[in-house]
Amino acid sequence: QVQLVESGGGLVQPGGSLRLSCATSGFTFSSFAMSWYRQAPGKERELVARITSPGSTNYADSVKDRFTISRDNAKNTVYLQMNSLKPEDTAVYYCNAALFKLTYWGQGTQVTVSS
Repeated sequence: QVQLVESGGGLVQPGGSLRLSCATSGFTFSSFAMSWYRQAPGKERELVARITSPGSTNYADSVKDRFTISRDNAKNTVYLQMNSLKPEDTAVYYCNAALFKLTYWGQGTQVTVSS
């Protein structure tokens, strides 16, 4: 059974940091591209960061130089280090695994940036 379980969300003040984790099981993690998406209230889900199987990364312009995606294939886990957080980063953050036509989603974790 495929599982993607996000953790690490919460309430943080502007300028603060959070580290999201997505622990996975039930598929060959190392073969999949892993991504973080987010969805703010009233907005469409958007890609935040992606890391390929070999480890190449790309980021949304809005988070470049602030967020870092990484993966640990030994732990079947993907991370998102978020620094210099802004109120506009407030959203539910979702973990995604993709390989060709296969795609899996986590249940999401809430990140709220507010003073």
